Amino acid sequence: MKALDELTFDNRFARLGDAFSTHVLPEPLDEPRLVVASDAAMALLDLDPTVAETPVFAELFGGHKLWAEAEPRAMVYSGHQFGSYNPQLGDGRGLLLGEVYNAAGEHWDLHLKGAGQTPYSRMGDGRAVLRSSIREFLASEALHALGIPSSRALCVIGSSTPVWREKQERGAMVLRLARSHIRFGHFEYFYYTKKPEQQAELAEHVLNLHYPECREQPEPYLAMFREIVERNAELIAKWQAYGFCHGVMNTDNMSILGITFDFGPFAFLDDFDAHFICNHSDHEGRYSFSNQVPIGQWNLSALAQALTPFISVDALKEALGLYLPLYQAHYLDLMRRRLGLTTAEDDDQKLVERLLKLMQNSGVDYTLFFRRLGDESAALAVTRLRDDFVDRAGFDAWAELYKARVEREGDGTEEQRRARMHAVNPLYILRNYLAQNAITAAESGDYSEVRRLHEVLSKPFEEQAGMEQYAQRPPDWGKHLEISCSS
Repeated sequence: MKALDELTFDNRFARLGDAFSTHVLPEPLDEPRLVVASDAAMALLDLDPTVAETPVFAELFGGHKLWAEAEPRAMVYSGHQFGSYNPQLGDGRGLLLGEVYNAAGEHWDLHLKGAGQTPYSRMGDGRAVLRSSIREFLASEALHALGIPSSRALCVIGSSTPVWREKQERGAMVLRLARSHIRFGHFEYFYYTKKPEQQAELAEHVLNLHYPECREQPEPYLAMFREIVERNAELIAKWQAYGFCHGVMNTDNMSILGITFDFGPFAFLDDFDAHFICNHSDHEGRYSFSNQVPIGQWNLSALAQALTPFISVDALKEALGLYLPLYQAHYLDLMRRRLGLTTAEDDDQKLVERLLKLMQNSGVDYTLFFRRLGDESAALAVTRLRDDFVDRAGFDAWAELYKARVEREGDGTEEQRRARMHAVNPLYILRNYLAQNAITAAESGDYSEVRRLHEVLSKPFEEQAGMEQYAQRPPDWGKHLEISCSS
């Protein structure tokens, strides 16, 4: 394991030059202090986890110190926000400090969010507040633990720096990791500003560093776009299967790698509601839970438009046509596994849809239903779960179909079924009220709840002794928290 001064930097994006980013130094936070750190994320940089408790750790990720080899850059990009094109966005409060090369041969971006003003701050102060930084940290690591591709979060650094939002809050920085922070909006920026040379350079950069296997195909750019389509279809299938709502699926928040990226007012479903809107600012419901699937395709279409200088329109349309069938196949496979099914039958889609409609009409807790369905035999489980449904007759009819479906599986013992289902159905998820409890304590200077919640969520499928309170249905107040983009 390495110490902080032993990291190896190889700043490949910075070498693209000033057309792609601007050199900016972080603005230090006052009295930086460690709020929480992820040992698992630190391992990606080969860092010894004990360094998180050293003063220099908070100074580095609180903007006071910088490695000599780091090259902090604010990236420029554009994007479609709520369906409308914004010609210039960019890192308004974040900096790409550099790229670290680890012992496994992987490059990891170190991106510091809340690092102060940049040329792209658009009248903003360039800061992030403690609550949003904690939420991003917890979500990044929780999604990864669930098996959902995501950027990672190494730490949150708190401070005494005052920051004004709806009220005065405290500034914070979150250090996030990803193989790349390039977004759909990067390609849109160079396409709409008519800078073909830079756009070609960006395309070569992404192809060579992140999709090198596509070089072997007759049309490398088309192969890369097809892979991006496939990754996003699988990503959004996982969001839908696990009840994750991103909240702000603007094209500048879509990663070129097909990972969950740029957290704003996200949420996991408590009661199942296909029409749930987690973003208080999304008045039209553009990014509602059920809309995430078509919006994923819309965003890929926006990227396709930006790639027309390299790929024929017909080829792009054909690649886009893969999205929905791939999504449906991934989603149905995940839902089969959540139901404990190991084989495929033609009516499985109807079985899933019928269950979700019943859950919708009865306000059934989405996560706990699937977990409890695997606690015991199918017959006993549906008998116990029956009382959660208003339409008892409707649920009984579904239960008969489900029990017959399980019977036809004939696969293994009840113990094996339980183990199989518990391996894919989490007991613990990042519910909004749990995050809010941790934030409230942290804002009072008590970081123990943030750390405890992070620890619980790092093993979402394992029952953890003494942590029963994290696996309960939320109180009524916890179901109606309004989360906005203001962070």
